[in-house]
Amino acid sequence: MKGIILAGGSGTRLLPLTKVTNKHLLPVYNKPMIYYPIGTLKYAGITDILIISGKGHAGHFLDLLGSGSDFGVNFSYEIQEEAGGIAQALGLAERFADNEAVAVILGDNIFQSKKEIARGISVFKNNPRGAKIFLKSVSDAYRFGVATVRGDRVFEIIEKPAKPKSPYAVTGLYLYDEKVFSIIKELKPSKRGELEITDVNNQYIKWNEMKYSIIKEEWTDAGTFPSLLRAGVLVKKSICGGNEKYKDNG
Repeated sequence: MKGIILAGGSGTRLLPLTKVTNKHLLPVYNKPMIYYPIGTLKYAGITDILIISGKGHAGHFLDLLGSGSDFGVNFSYEIQEEAGGIAQALGLAERFADNEAVAVILGDNIFQSKKEIARGISVFKNNPRGAKIFLKSVSDAYRFGVATVRGDRVFEIIEKPAKPKSPYAVTGLYLYDEKVFSIIKELKPSKRGELEITDVNNQYIKWNEMKYSIIKEEWTDAGTFPSLLRAGVLVKKSICGGNEKYKDNG
């Protein structure tokens, strides 16, 4: 299985922090934001990773990350020429995927427990057919795609509903088989002119090929000022509350 980190977008919700750099290079406590999805994929045993970014700051990623040797992984890079949505960015990875299943993670998503995610990915690796999403019960589900589930089935995902039918937000981690690229090619732009990842997921649901896991540990995105702060607090809590002794040298 190959890994794809989507790190494009204009970052307008974090201006002026993103005026001169990509949001995924901003610090989250003690590391650049993109280090966290890299760590999540690596812990799950995925070491062949494509990073897709916008053209404005692509060189910054290369300067920071290089070939991946410092991380024990292999990085490839792709440029999204213009903001066309998550699914459009993913479509650029078809040649990289080379008919393998892929783990796709948004560059601003931070998961507290890499073990929990690694288990979910491992199950999919054993039978890489269809797709799999990772859900988290949250109080502000209206900010995300919201999944309705019953038993082992996902019935629908609604993007940013005013009145969510469930508390289950779709986190920014998706597992797909090779059919995902054929789905993307058939998508039509949404009202905001983008190819939506929710439309990709709903196609797998129509085919009854969508699996899911519900995350118990903490998770957050980091694309707004409140969530960026929450991400930093989450990381700090993980460091101070774990087995690793934390020393503040400031």
